[in-house]
Amino acid sequence: MSPSIPLDEAQIARLIDRFYDKVSADPLLGAVFNPVVHDWLAHKRLLTSFWCSVVLRAGTYRGNPMAMHRGHAIGSQHFARWLQLWGETSREMLDAEAADLMIEFAGRIGHGLQLGLGIQPQPARSSPFAIPVVSAAARD
Repeated sequence: MSPSIPLDEAQIARLIDRFYDKVSADPLLGAVFNPVVHDWLAHKRLLTSFWCSVVLRAGTYRGNPMAMHRGHAIGSQHFARWLQLWGETSREMLDAEAADLMIEFAGRIGHGLQLGLGIQPQPARSSPFAIPVVSAAARD
C-alpha cells in the first residue's frame, strides 16, 4: 500500500463486493443492472480491476465504461442512488480518509458518465420545492 493512497487491492475488492451486493438488491438499481449482468462475480472482478486502475493506477482495466452504460435506461436518479449507496458502503467498509477518497473518485466518475451519456445531473443541493438554495454569502 502506498503511503499516499490509503487503500490496497484487497480493500477495494471487499468494497466492490459489498457495494454491488447492495446494487443488485436495490429496487431502483437492481432493476437496471440485474437483467444485463449475467455473472455478478465476473462483473465484480472487472470492477475491482477498474477501481484499482483508477485509485492505485494499477493499469489492469481494459474496457470502456461509457460504452458499457450506453443504451441502458439510466437517468440522473440512478446516478444519485448509485452515489448514495457508494458513499454509505465506503463509510461502512473503510476508514474516513479512504472513504473520502473513494467518494471523491466516484463523484467525478459519475459526473463524467452523466455528461458523456447526455444525462443532466441532479443538482447537489435543492429544496423539495425546486427552489434553488442560495447562501447569504453568494448573494453579497
